[in-house]
Amino acid sequence: MRKVVERPRLTFWQIFNMSFGFLGIQFGFALQNGNASRILQTFGADVEHLSLFWLAAPITGMIIQPLIGHYSDHTWNRLGRRKPYFLAGGILSGIALLFMPNASVLLFLPPVMIGAGILMIMDASFNVAMEPFRALIADNLPDSQRSLGFSIQTALIGVGAVAGSVFPWVLTHFMAPEKAVAGHVQHNVIYSFYVGAVVMIACLLWTIFKTKEYSPEENAKFHPEEEETQQKESVMVIFKDFAKMPATMRQLGLVQFFSWFALFSMWVFAFPAISQHVYHVRAGDTTSVNFAKAGDWVTLMFGVYNGVSAIYAAFFLPALARAIGRKMAHAISLSIGGVGLVSIFFIQNPTMLILSMIGVGLAWASILAMPYAILSGSIPAKKMGVYMGIFNFFITFPQIINGFFGGWIVKNIFGGEAIYAIVLAGIFMLCGAVSVLYVQDNKDIKFLPVETVESDHTESFEPAKNIEHHTI
Repeated sequence: MRKVVERPRLTFWQIFNMSFGFLGIQFGFALQNGNASRILQTFGADVEHLSLFWLAAPITGMIIQPLIGHYSDHTWNRLGRRKPYFLAGGILSGIALLFMPNASVLLFLPPVMIGAGILMIMDASFNVAMEPFRALIADNLPDSQRSLGFSIQTALIGVGAVAGSVFPWVLTHFMAPEKAVAGHVQHNVIYSFYVGAVVMIACLLWTIFKTKEYSPEENAKFHPEEEETQQKESVMVIFKDFAKMPATMRQLGLVQFFSWFALFSMWVFAFPAISQHVYHVRAGDTTSVNFAKAGDWVTLMFGVYNGVSAIYAAFFLPALARAIGRKMAHAISLSIGGVGLVSIFFIQNPTMLILSMIGVGLAWASILAMPYAILSGSIPAKKMGVYMGIFNFFITFPQIINGFFGGWIVKNIFGGEAIYAIVLAGIFMLCGAVSVLYVQDNKDIKFLPVETVESDHTESFEPAKNIEHHTI
């Protein structure tokens, strides 16, 4: 049996540099999540059509994530294995960020259609950039450092998400008041997207120039059997891997359906719900002061839940999972998030929304960690990229269902009142809390000993501490 050479340990700053690009990606992604519905409504989109415009995101994610995962497992060129993909995705995302709030200047098509098209390109590009970043940690770190690697990545993701979410709100405090113009996005949002493009590309370039990827020859020493297998595989193996997915992955599918249906509703309908229900903005009004205030406050609230998520994931969630088990920890976190979403219906003071978003932040942290920790014992290391892509199906499918029917439900059942879509999201998150209790959690995960430098090859698994996307 061939011997396996353990990867060299990296310094803290080497791991930090390797993960720094994700800060930029999350900065841009947070700008998209917090402002896309606001921008599309400014360009003339009706509330009931918003979910249809957002459909592009999960559809492209469903197609692109497995493909990028598969091809990045097999790509080797002068830039490396993963870096070509997140460089290309980052550049395309940056260009989309520049154009998204300026769609009104392109006169040959209705701005709302251009904005929707740019949203699709932006989200597809985020998917291209995110997937290889997750696999980069597993590629470069030994088993004994992967927990540290994912922790650092989680912290940088939280910083980027918070900064991107609150940036439009912060800019309003440094700009003179302006009269809103119908069909034109407020300048604080436009400038935030410009800054987001620069930050994202700069962070990605930092990682590219500061991080070395192992060559095929070096990688073969770490996983000789993996190298031999991958040379024979084609893209069609994705379908075979999908058919052979572990039972735990299928069981988690229902949990993911409830969770991501709820998240998609929140991302799409939070702005119209809060602007109508809390700020009392009339339907079709995109120029009032309250419309702008609602938009800025929603982005701040998104910053709150991302900040709470980062703190909870880093300091409390792991301890809670050790104390009561991963399933129960996930169930409790989802329950608190569900209550937080439902509570928005009873709130009229915008400041009180902070409490609701704290609950959502606890759920968001758990959604990013616990399903992958539960799943990790059934994923072979040699298929890390492709299975992460395949599992993304259970993230994108509920969003697609919501995209097709969410707007119809708001219009025909909820009478155009988006707040009830947020209440429904809370109910779905509570259903996810119940369903996770029925998932099989194999806790007997085997790890290579930390001190082993050369040993017989066995497949080893490391619980993933984070995954990002939304659709991304």
